[in-house]
Amino acid sequence: MVEHPSEAIYAEGMQIEAPHPESSRARTWAEIVIVLALSLGASALYSLVSFIDKATRETALSEQASELNRTLAERPAFDLTYQLLGIVLGLAPVALVIFLTWQRQKPHLAGLGITELKPSSLLRDAGGGVALAAAVGIPGIGLYVIARILGLNTQVVASSLAEHWYTVPVLVLAALNAALLEEFIVVAYLFNRLHKLGWRPWSIIVFSAVLRASYHLYQGVGGFVGNLAMGFLFAWVYKRWGRLLPLVIAHWMLDIASFVGYAWVASVWPEIF
Repeated sequence: MVEHPSEAIYAEGMQIEAPHPESSRARTWAEIVIVLALSLGASALYSLVSFIDKATRETALSEQASELNRTLAERPAFDLTYQLLGIVLGLAPVALVIFLTWQRQKPHLAGLGITELKPSSLLRDAGGGVALAAAVGIPGIGLYVIARILGLNTQVVASSLAEHWYTVPVLVLAALNAALLEEFIVVAYLFNRLHKLGWRPWSIIVFSAVLRASYHLYQGVGGFVGNLAMGFLFAWVYKRWGRLLPLVIAHWMLDIASFVGYAWVASVWPEIF
């Protein structure tokens, strides 16, 4: 009687051949490509096409607009439903990288730079996040204004949501979605996987920064340069501190300020924003 293949694997005394190193490298690269194709790698490709489209129009780049958060349905109940679905389902790639890097022993997410969740460590992470947000946000506003004046950037409309009771909560959640998606994948996940492939730290930092900048290219040259600088800083800080939460907190704060504060800023400086 011929054994079933699945039974033969567990036959007594059978030696199972370990995966070949080259095979493991190929699988790791395949995993990276799949994760990026399901998330920010796809965004980078769409962003590049969007930039080429905008840059080759007769209308000047500075006279075009890029909307980040917009109303998805005329009826508020359905608009809210669509917004929440987009936020929740948009975190699927984050769940995927958590699943792929989960360790049996504690801390389970050490491979992603999440080790301690004690009040003291969380407070330290929050302080680091605030400092990072200030270091990026203040120069970032100046760079955006200069890029707009030089005609190198589109008008970035951070929010065009209609005013409802849920508008601010949705924008806060959308900011959290962006922070989790970008920092988990572009920084923590890539550091984990590229390090296993033998990449040097500065090579990973450069790759992470360029990827972050590329999926913001739809905003224009200013958006690319600003996020390139932010990418270098965030990746370097992650390498230095070895902790992911400060990056998530900083990114969340920056996007809340951008999404929620956009209407007020646009009313004060309408010619720029």
